[in-house]
Amino acid sequence: VQLQASGGGLVQAGGSLRLSCAASGRTIDFNIMAWYRQAPGKQREVVAIHPNAGSPGYIDSVKGRFTISRDNAKNTMYLQMNNLKLEDTAVYFCNAEGRGRNPDIYWGQGTEVTVSS
Repeated sequence: VQLQASGGGLVQAGGSLRLSCAASGRTIDFNIMAWYRQAPGKQREVVAIHPNAGSPGYIDSVKGRFTISRDNAKNTMYLQMNNLKLEDTAVYFCNAEGRGRNPDIYWGQGTEVTVSS
């Protein structure tokens, strides 16, 4: 399974971007899909998760601004990012976890988001 992230770019503070993560396999087979980000000089952090069953979760700093969604018919996950802030600047990675006792973990390549003032 391969994950292909896209949609990053340069945007002014207050603007919006929508990231996409297209999977070569069926997203319905993933137990959890998530978006992570890594800012320069910082560790990678989870931003939002989308379980196959249950409600999405977000880190506090993006609550109310970011929305994670998954379209299993298109095998694609999205991250709608609104009211972007300078501190959202990072490389964003999509992640997927398979099912089972020892699930496989998949990572997409990063897509860079730069928020300017």
